[in-house]
Amino acid sequence: MAAVYSGISFKLKSKTTSWEDKLKLAHFAWISHQCFLPNKEQVLLDWARQSLVAFYKKKLELEEDIVERLWIYIDNILHSRKLQSLLKNGKTINLQISLVKIINERIAEFSLLGSQRNICAVLSCCRSILSTPALAVIYVAKQELMVALLSQLCRSACKQPGGAVVAQLFEVIHLAFGHYLLIQQQQVNPKRAFGEMIGHLFQPCLVLRHLLSVGQWAQAGQGQLRQALSRDIRNQIEALLRGGAFQPELLSSYKEELLEQQQGNAKMGAMKNLLTPIDTMVAKLVDAGCCEPSLQATVVASSVALLYRLFLESYFKEGNQLLCFHVLPKLFGCLRISRLEEEQVKALSTSDWTTELLVVEQLLNVVVNYNIYNVAADRIRHGEVQFQFYRRLAELLINHSQASVPAWFRCLKILISLNHLILEPDLDDLVAAAWVDAEVTEFRTKKAQEVLINTLFQTYAKLRQVPWLFKGVLDVLCRPAAEELRQPLLSSGPSLVLRECLLELPPNQILDTWALVLEKFQSLVLPCLLGDTDMALKSLSLSSVLHCVMFNMRSPDSSTPLPVVRRTQCLMESMLHRLVQPLLCLLVDPQGPALSLWQQKVSDSALLLAYTWAQVDTMLSLNCSQYHSVSGPLTGVALESSNLHSLLPGIETKHWKKIEKLTAQFDSLGRYCLEQLYLQKMKRTLMQAGFQSEEALQTLRYDAAYILRSGKESLSQRTMASWDGHVGTVSTLTYPIAHWYLIASNLTILISYLCQDDVRYLASVLLRNLPKSKAPENPADEEPCITLEKLSKAILHSPLFPEMQPLHSVFLMCVIARCTNILISGAQSDVGLLSQQLPWLFEKDHTVVAYWENRLANVGPERIEPRGEIAQNLLSLVKGDCPIELDGGQLESILELLEVISALQLDSLLAAYHLHCFLLLLSMAITRLGSSCPSLPLKFLTTCYRLLGFLQRGKSARVVFRIMYASDVFQIILTSLFKASSRFLVDTDDPSWLEFLQEIGTFLEQLMQILIQVKLSLVLNFGKIIAFLSSCRPDTEAASGNPQENQTCLGRQLLLVSLTKLCQVLGPFVRERKQHREPSEVLPELLQQAVLQTGAVLQLCLEPGASGRRLPPALLSSVTTLLEADMSQHSREREAETPQVTDKVLVPLYQTVYSQIASELPALAANVPAFQAALRFLTLFFLAPELHPKKDSVFTSTFHSVRRILTDPEVPVQVIQEVEPHLGALFTEMLAAGTTEDFRMVMRCVLQGLDVSNMWTADLQAVLSAITLIKLLLSCPVGGEKASLFWLACPQIITALTLLNREACQEQPLILTVVGPILDILALLLRQGEEVIQNPHHVSLAFSILLAVPVDRLKPSEYGCIFPRIHNVLFSILQCHPKVMLKAIPSFLNSFNRLVFSVMQEGRQKDKGSTDDLTVVLECARLVERMYSHIAAKAEEFTVFSPFMVSQYVTEAQKVTLYPAVKDLLQKGIYLILDLCLERDIQFLRVSLQPGVREVFKELYSDYVKHHKAKHEGEKRYT
Repeated sequence: MAAVYSGISFKLKSKTTSWEDKLKLAHFAWISHQCFLPNKEQVLLDWARQSLVAFYKKKLELEEDIVERLWIYIDNILHSRKLQSLLKNGKTINLQISLVKIINERIAEFSLLGSQRNICAVLSCCRSILSTPALAVIYVAKQELMVALLSQLCRSACKQPGGAVVAQLFEVIHLAFGHYLLIQQQQVNPKRAFGEMIGHLFQPCLVLRHLLSVGQWAQAGQGQLRQALSRDIRNQIEALLRGGAFQPELLSSYKEELLEQQQGNAKMGAMKNLLTPIDTMVAKLVDAGCCEPSLQATVVASSVALLYRLFLESYFKEGNQLLCFHVLPKLFGCLRISRLEEEQVKALSTSDWTTELLVVEQLLNVVVNYNIYNVAADRIRHGEVQFQFYRRLAELLINHSQASVPAWFRCLKILISLNHLILEPDLDDLVAAAWVDAEVTEFRTKKAQEVLINTLFQTYAKLRQVPWLFKGVLDVLCRPAAEELRQPLLSSGPSLVLRECLLELPPNQILDTWALVLEKFQSLVLPCLLGDTDMALKSLSLSSVLHCVMFNMRSPDSSTPLPVVRRTQCLMESMLHRLVQPLLCLLVDPQGPALSLWQQKVSDSALLLAYTWAQVDTMLSLNCSQYHSVSGPLTGVALESSNLHSLLPGIETKHWKKIEKLTAQFDSLGRYCLEQLYLQKMKRTLMQAGFQSEEALQTLRYDAAYILRSGKESLSQRTMASWDGHVGTVSTLTYPIAHWYLIASNLTILISYLCQDDVRYLASVLLRNLPKSKAPENPADEEPCITLEKLSKAILHSPLFPEMQPLHSVFLMCVIARCTNILISGAQSDVGLLSQQLPWLFEKDHTVVAYWENRLANVGPERIEPRGEIAQNLLSLVKGDCPIELDGGQLESILELLEVISALQLDSLLAAYHLHCFLLLLSMAITRLGSSCPSLPLKFLTTCYRLLGFLQRGKSARVVFRIMYASDVFQIILTSLFKASSRFLVDTDDPSWLEFLQEIGTFLEQLMQILIQVKLSLVLNFGKIIAFLSSCRPDTEAASGNPQENQTCLGRQLLLVSLTKLCQVLGPFVRERKQHREPSEVLPELLQQAVLQTGAVLQLCLEPGASGRRLPPALLSSVTTLLEADMSQHSREREAETPQVTDKVLVPLYQTVYSQIASELPALAANVPAFQAALRFLTLFFLAPELHPKKDSVFTSTFHSVRRILTDPEVPVQVIQEVEPHLGALFTEMLAAGTTEDFRMVMRCVLQGLDVSNMWTADLQAVLSAITLIKLLLSCPVGGEKASLFWLACPQIITALTLLNREACQEQPLILTVVGPILDILALLLRQGEEVIQNPHHVSLAFSILLAVPVDRLKPSEYGCIFPRIHNVLFSILQCHPKVMLKAIPSFLNSFNRLVFSVMQEGRQKDKGSTDDLTVVLECARLVERMYSHIAAKAEEFTVFSPFMVSQYVTEAQKVTLYPAVKDLLQKGIYLILDLCLERDIQFLRVSLQPGVREVFKELYSDYVKHHKAKHEGEKRYT
């Protein structure tokens, strides 16, 4: 052993041994169990350490590769499980300080020079040391080493390295912070901790935190780890700053520095030796230290808010507000914007302003949240020191306006919230910079501006100084300025803000504001208006303000004080005579150049005020009987055409003509307001008693035509502009939208007085402006707006649109005309011949109605005129080569138009329109379709047949059969589809094909249902339909294996759908006629033919070569319908017996389908419609015993198939709930057909599933399947021996449910999943076992189940589901088991009181949070009230317990403050229990209750006597 030791030691120290061999030998010595060295771990570690120390001290020359491998060797030793095991067993390993120092030196070299030589291995060694407590002690013991390491690590990270080193670096930083924080917590000298942190760690930590906050290393590939690690390191940095700079022991130093300096203490000389933490931090913060100059400002900005927040979290308490404030100016001084006034920094960019203002916003928010600024205390005690700072800040913000930065508005908003006097001296400048002159375009900035304006108006509204604020706004508006550069003053946001504010103002303030605007207008603008464009623009701004004030004030009514009404009337008269009339006179005799901007703006201003005055005048006349309008009473004579004199007295008719002529030259606000005046005139005409006279109607028609034609030219050009809906923003660009909005919102008034040409124009505009495709909704960060497309879409989808029959019909014909044009453009042959075959395509929209009315008039009696002409034309087209072929572009165009038609209500069309629309859609459906996209033709046909289905559900559906037989329609459609299907390139299970089949089936079913409803030549039509379907042989078109095999399958499916719908319609009708003893032999024979034909097609579809081995889900409904129709054939002769199938030929088909369903039922559960059809088939199959196979038990195989579904975790619970009625019907037939042994098997499976061991093995599906089986059994009408077997097992079931519930209640996720169904089944058992469950103990077990259910730690959704179920179980016991209740009342009350107390807890008023969940609590409180009423109804049993119930209630009610709605419901219930209490019970409660509870009871009893008892005694006296 000595030789081995000396040999290894000699070779490692020998100069002759190569380093390559030394490393191999050292590695062998470490891993080999045959090498025995005393203290081998320490020896090998020391050798590697000494080698590295010698190298870095220049005493040894090594190659770079050898150095790297030495570091890796040390890292392997430190990482090894062997070393960890030794350390765990108590062995000591000394690392030596020299190793730690060279690690620190390498990291320092990396941070200073960026050298990455060996850095990965060095960081890995460092991580190994820090992650092992026994090794990390060397850093913990030498605190300066840890500080140096942490400082260099942070500086390294601040250099923003990349590559593989990043992950290692941050893991080491995370570990180092963890150790340093432990050291910092144990530091007994706070000043040393502060100095250490400030001197070495403050700057690099702040820079690192900033880089982590902005996601510097959050690239792909470093994602989730970096995100979690980044958050942890940021939290560690905050903890380090808090523990170093904001220790509780340093509070006195902060007070001495901040408060005594401010007070000018005489002992300033002694303060030189004091610790000045804030000044020290500020000096370090602004010092350009360990980051790039470009990064310095953003680091300072992000750090300022952090430091202030940490300071407040550490030191804020009542009485320290002034201290906390004095930190704010110090930190604010670090920002660049604080030095703008002294011009110490150059101008900042917008991004710089955004960064700095976000910090200012954070600082101000912290001030508000911590309530640092107390206005009274600051003024009285501190000489307004805070106020002066905020004033300087406000001046800075206003003098350096940044209207493009949302944070600028938010900062001003916070300053207003702190104290409105902060901004009062600069109110005019604030209004100008933040509102009137602000250029705001971006949505978020607009929202911030809106919030600021809202705060401004709300503040001055509370101060009752809104007129003073408006004075500032008007002063700014009237200043000399380039008005054309200003944005609209009252756009959407400010208008909404003003509306909310003005509605809440008292009348006097509104009137003061109104008078102020009038005075400014008359004194400053009107005298200088003539020929001055700038003044014209100012007049428009003032008009917008006046319009907003007048439109959004609360309207005086008959209860308004008379002085207010008189003042309002004076203002209205003054406005008319001194403002509106002079402005309109300027338009009558314009002095400026023709078509000038001045004329446009003056006309806009004048007509806006005229419209505003007329609208308000009408409103006042209607609402306030004390108001007397200058324009006379509303119910005077009818207004003359083209005369607005009655609306606005003082302007003659000829002058109005000039105004209209001038206004017509501009697409602007003036024209829009003139249209509003004419609309107002129409409304006033309609209010006249004689509005139906010829003169009044002529006036209404003239006015409606003027409004429509006023903007006709502007609507001729499609515009993509948008409008915010406010009158102040109507311009040349937005006028078309405003005009269309005016028409759209008043269509119900206008449409009755428009001529036919105008209605056609309206329809064409509506169609032209509909969205071409589904436009995306407005994103959340965009302002909602009105466009032509949105308005047109709103009209189309309005429920009033079908009521406007003229427009609705003309619009439909416009769409149809577009469709026919496209169809005719696709004609491949002579158009003249096509016009003879499809004449309806060539009828113009105004002749369509007359054409079809004449055709229908010539038909004569419904059953006389032959209906062959149109049908023969269409049949000849579909059998031959259709002359119309549509390509892909034409299909897309028609599809867009069909989408428009689908939005119309086609079920209310008149007969002529209905017929024309039907034939058009049918013509589309039979055209040849060509497109490069295989799904487009299928989508087109699906849409056509869906619309045909809509039509045939309408009131005029029968009119189609006056020109065509139903059988002809049937033949035309299917002949066309059989030809088209041969060209479809889709699979039989393609979703688009299945959707198409569904639409075709629906339409054909509707067609035949109407035929039966009207009983129109039933034998003839159904005979022709069956004859046609019998002649169809799509299976002969291609042999198996032919390339056309898929097309053949499509044709078969079409034929199958047609036959299935025929059986589905004809079968019930035949059965119904038989029940009514109506003799008919032909229809049953036709039905039998249909059944046989359907069976034949089904057998073809189910061949392995046609559709594979698995049963296609699309065929299941067909098989089910066939079996049902087949069984109805036999039941018509022997109704009393079990129905049987008609033809033995179909028996193998049914048995094949049954065997496939039985094996594939679990797979079908993924498709709910197919699953339902399969269950329906099985139900019918049980009704036909002759179909059952002789060898196997149908009951057993079906039951096990259903059970596999119930126990399959892949089948969602929602699917089981959806098919539960079908499962119930199936089980009813199964139990009726099954034997007692079959029922015993079912019960064994139920009990196995309820075994509590399933909960222990987490086999929840077994439990849930058993519960579902019990529910299904309870839903079946079982009697005799089977019922006895079930109820004999009921005690065992209840016991099992008790054990399962106890286990499930211990895990929160299982409460809804398992406990809810258990409670449902328990309630059902108790209700249906009312006469059967004899043992009271088994009923009492229900209480143990209820008491185990937690009701105090549930989410609102869970609470809302569990509470009604518990209530249901209690109600079942109370109502169905009265004998048990006699002995179990205490248990019942315990369970019920848990519900009452839980409602009190959930319904208590909370300090924070919303009341969204209150609806659930109210429903539960109603159930409690109902249960109280049920208890009160059983007075004899509960009288003794009534004082106990009241005591429990008031004891719990004393602990919480309930929402009033919850309290009312609970009190109504407890009043019923108080009715049961005797007088001695009340006295007992008054004496025995605790003092606090006694007060609650006194209040409750007082309310009971006042509201409940007195009412009921009065009712008793009355009765």
